[in-house]
Amino acid sequence: MLLDYESLKLVWWVLIGILFIGFALTDGFDMGVGALLRVVGKTDEERRVAINTIAPHWDGNQVWLILAAGAIFAAWPITFGAAFSSFYWAMVLTLFSLFFRPIGFDYRSKLASPAWRNLWDWGLVVAGVVPPLVIGVAFGNLLLGVPFAFDEYMRLTSRGSFFALFHPFAILVGIVSLLMFMMQGATYLMLRTDEKVYQRAQSMASLTALGVMVSFTLAGLWLWLGVDGYMITQMPPTDALPNPLNKVVVPTEGAWLTNYTHYPLAITAPTLGLLGALTVFALAKAGRAGWSFVFSSLSIIGIILTAGVSLFPFVMPSSLNPNHSLTVWDSASSHLTLNIMLWAALIFVPLILIYTLWCYRMLWGKITLAFIRSNDHTAY
Repeated sequence: MLLDYESLKLVWWVLIGILFIGFALTDGFDMGVGALLRVVGKTDEERRVAINTIAPHWDGNQVWLILAAGAIFAAWPITFGAAFSSFYWAMVLTLFSLFFRPIGFDYRSKLASPAWRNLWDWGLVVAGVVPPLVIGVAFGNLLLGVPFAFDEYMRLTSRGSFFALFHPFAILVGIVSLLMFMMQGATYLMLRTDEKVYQRAQSMASLTALGVMVSFTLAGLWLWLGVDGYMITQMPPTDALPNPLNKVVVPTEGAWLTNYTHYPLAITAPTLGLLGALTVFALAKAGRAGWSFVFSSLSIIGIILTAGVSLFPFVMPSSLNPNHSLTVWDSASSHLTLNIMLWAALIFVPLILIYTLWCYRMLWGKITLAFIRSNDHTAY
């Protein structure tokens, strides 16, 4: 199979989106559980119940994030470099927060000291809150435009700072991201726990679903009324080599909504995001754990698709020089590279998915206080 170059660029935009969705659905619920750990677990044993629902799977779930980052590096190398320059300290903060996860899961229950266990409980909370919040802030900055540009030799200049990333709109997008991860975590706990942990997770599922609806709606209104988007007014010939400098881009009010005008079916993405969260709100109150998790996942898919559809064809707009914005068409690797990567993805991504599903099937079941007490020395 050898697709033409333009088709491969579009295929890899779709595949990278799928990888981010896989990350949000899987790592989303274990980070969500971590963020909710001190809320759903009021005692040490209750917190161990929550931890043991995710501890056997968190590292496998994180593979999706690694795959997405690797795919960006290989498919959009210029974007990868620009992102690391512009979001360097945000990425460092995310990475350091993730360090709490392996140590916290493996060593938290090795000592009976309450101070020791509380320390790692808070570490797991930090590891559950910081990554989705920072990732959301980064996506918010993509919609605002990132202050980078290239010189005539394609050397990158980035004039952003860590604190400049925290624009109020970007913080709102970060809150959307955090709340949708917490919603996913709460619905997952409903599936895997009972008694008081289940009851608190049920309450948090409804509360976070309501938060997702409100924050997502506010972000959409702000994007419509208060954020200038970017529009390409002149493109190079389709047979020209990819060159991020060879186009004309104009900041335009409401530009991020034009794809919904040109492609009316795209409105299904934000609709799915809102209706999915609304359904979770109702189903969680009714105690329908399985369907709550399904519609939480659909809401997350809708929200991520909304971000992708709004930005397309941009992958990293430049506020410093809009003409240097990176798009799906001009920041891609070579035709051969994209084709080889496609074959690798078609072989290995299904294998990873099959293995992940097998792991969940083998380790599925309710985690209860009785289980923790009878496995005190072996459980996490």
